[in-house]
Amino acid sequence: MVKRKRIALLAAAVASTVVTAVVGVAVAHAATVACAVRYTVSAQWPGGFNADVTITNLGDPVSSWRLTWAYAGGQRVTQAWNATVTQDLAQVTAANMPYNATIGLNGTANFGFSGSWSGGNPVPTAFALNGVTCTGSGNPGPTPTPTRTTAPPIPDYPPTGRLCDSDDLIEIGKYWIPNNQWGATGATGSQCIWSNGGPGDPIYWGTSYTWSGDPSSVKSYAAAILGWHWGWRRPNTGLPVQVSANRDVTTNWRFNVTTNGSSNMNVAYDMWFHPMADPGSADQPTDELMIWLYRANASPAGSRQGTVTIAGTTWEVWRGHVGTWNVYSYVRTSNTTSATLNIRDFTNDVVSRGWMSSSKYLTSVQAGPEIFTGSGEVSTTLYQVTVG
Repeated sequence: MVKRKRIALLAAAVASTVVTAVVGVAVAHAATVACAVRYTVSAQWPGGFNADVTITNLGDPVSSWRLTWAYAGGQRVTQAWNATVTQDLAQVTAANMPYNATIGLNGTANFGFSGSWSGGNPVPTAFALNGVTCTGSGNPGPTPTPTRTTAPPIPDYPPTGRLCDSDDLIEIGKYWIPNNQWGATGATGSQCIWSNGGPGDPIYWGTSYTWSGDPSSVKSYAAAILGWHWGWRRPNTGLPVQVSANRDVTTNWRFNVTTNGSSNMNVAYDMWFHPMADPGSADQPTDELMIWLYRANASPAGSRQGTVTIAGTTWEVWRGHVGTWNVYSYVRTSNTTSATLNIRDFTNDVVSRGWMSSSKYLTSVQAGPEIFTGSGEVSTTLYQVTVG
């Protein structure tokens, strides 16, 4: 396997921070605007917090919305879901996404975000919807903030439809899915991704592809990413974890494979490891672990080292070197489209062979089809990763 093309993850340290890449949301003012807002700090830890916001429309239906408030404690919004959130100094604006723009009479809209704080994290008490102050009873006023115990609830996400540009991506729950065509230069073809919506964990998604060219080189790897991928994008991943901690990293994956004629491809997990706990976008991994569940006319990088039985299944074990890192591949000796695994079992096997130090950190768990050539579709009917 060869080096993944970096997905551009740009962060601008400016006074006005755009959290979600959706722009140009038009606000249509209803004839009568009345509203209530409930703002809840759902989790808080030193320097950070998560918040959930519910807007209740007490007036005429609105076809789009923009909620504004001001922070009094120097808080900054860093990540958001189900809304486009921008901040200019203390002033914060949250605007609807395309799928939750309409709020009927007594209807609600929900969104959430992660933020940072220093010195204090007071709950704002004044909100305005489309420029009109919300005076309904939903405003909670100051409340004690909880300590962090569990990850915040993950909101529902709508289906996306097919996205076929190479820079398209889907953010869903703690995962994100780029339409990664890292090896397509010089090849002919295309690839699309989509999400079937749902709670965000588990997720349901798919990809279709048509590629021709060198049958020995990977063209694309559309994958559900948890954690690092030349930077960090989504919150509450549970990663990184140090290998020596021997933590459970359990995963369930159910998928269907459809090929039109002969294809060179595999469906596999891809894990990255670093010597530090919080790698940045420029920190190259030192080790890569792949777990192949399904393959057609494809082989991993390096050479076969033997076989091993893990999770009641026999796997070929391969070892190689790609770019600046080592790669270890566990290839199922018989194809499957359904697996329940503990990634720890595979990392422990790598460590026991003396190939990787247990001081390394697992920073990323990814899963999807690697396409060399051919035409087809891989549809994931269930995918979930839980870090214990």
